Amino acid sequence: MTSLHARLLAWLLGGVLVVGAVGGFIVYRNALREADNFYDYQLEQTALILRDEPVGYAEGPRLPPQEAAYDFVVQIWSLDGVRVYLSRPHAVLPQVTRLGFDNVDTSEGRWRVFGVQAATRFIQVAQPMRVRQEGAVQFALDTLKPFALLLPGLALLIWFAVGHALQPLDRLTAQVGARRVDALEPLAEDPLPREVQPLVAALNELLARLRAALERERAFMADAAHELRTPLTALHLQMGVLARASDEDERHAAMDTLAAGVQRAIHLVEQMLALAREEPREPGTRVPVRLDDLARETVAELVPLADAGGIDLGVSSAPAVAVAGDPGALRTLLRNLADNAVRYTPPGGRVDVAVEAPAPGRGARLTVSDDGPGIAPEERARVFDRFYRRAGTRPPGSGLGLAIVKAIADTHGAKVTLGDGLGGRGLTASVSFPAAATVQSRAAEAASPPAAGARPAPETGAGAQR
Repeated sequence: MTSLHARLLAWLLGGVLVVGAVGGFIVYRNALREADNFYDYQLEQTALILRDEPVGYAEGPRLPPQEAAYDFVVQIWSLDGVRVYLSRPHAVLPQVTRLGFDNVDTSEGRWRVFGVQAATRFIQVAQPMRVRQEGAVQFALDTLKPFALLLPGLALLIWFAVGHALQPLDRLTAQVGARRVDALEPLAEDPLPREVQPLVAALNELLARLRAALERERAFMADAAHELRTPLTALHLQMGVLARASDEDERHAAMDTLAAGVQRAIHLVEQMLALAREEPREPGTRVPVRLDDLARETVAELVPLADAGGIDLGVSSAPAVAVAGDPGALRTLLRNLADNAVRYTPPGGRVDVAVEAPAPGRGARLTVSDDGPGIAPEERARVFDRFYRRAGTRPPGSGLGLAIVKAIADTHGAKVTLGDGLGGRGLTASVSFPAAATVQSRAAEAASPPAAGARPAPETGAGAQR
């Protein structure tokens, strides 16, 4: 049964039925025993009263057995064995039995007999077992009548109580079902039962996350529209300049300018797509990612860019350490940090990529350091904002690189910090992973596969491992 209402009714009514049946059986058996004890007491008291009272020696009229209507029969015997009194003459009445209680079989069934001896006579009181059983059953059934009346009433009470108790869920279902798609306000918790409030709190938390996600998307779309307008307008103007070029040199210059503008637009769109993909989201399936392999792979990819700018790019230290994460996202994180460092470091500068093994109780850390112009301490918090660029920054960029880095780090539970770079100049970007996400062991080198597409860094020139 998938219905909570039906399940509760089945369990409660089934429990009432079972308890009622067991209780009724116990009451019935107890009633039979009490009735049996009562009839025995009646026989005993009748015999004891006759023992102490004088009784005339006379017999009443004899009746046919089928017309005999009695609860018990009294017989009195003299000490020499002569019956001197019979309250209800009957041919098959039991003869003198032992003192006390006894069961006697006759042709008409069993009799319950109690005998007692007086000074001059022997008194015996007998009762048919059929009469006792009929009376006991009637007494037991009378005892069970309240059960027969109360159980249906209890079943109806359970039916209405379960329906009334589940009404808040029906109201909550109707309230959620009547909402519009864009209605993300929290649900009211006050009139709901305490057992339902955790469900409503979880729904409200989900609505809050959805509302925040929608707000981020709206803000992203607004920022993207604003940021795309400028490069697209510039491309349109550059196409006009190209169309108006009067000679070959002017045409080549316009083509170069247009190509550079197209590249900037492509880079902006790529960064925007990366940011949209890496915005804070629920963590997915994590696999061990080797940070040392990731560092060497990223350095190898950026060696041509570093060589073109005269930058000394390399991996300063990379012990075998792995973290649980998304390989593609972590590759994007490190590439953005290293690419920013290479692009903004002047010719002849240096960029170091390092991986630090976790200390006891601490996680792994990934750092990218340079000796370029750096970022002023008062601006380091703002550079993580989307599309934020410091005035006069060269070369031009999208202002999304560090925003993407922070989004990926947040998804992995890591923390990004900015500090002074090499020799007190430039910038050092550190990504610290929590200890719970770190797989610390040299055995990780053999147990964990390297990042997809990893390849060794060059051993000489820019990108050499230090």
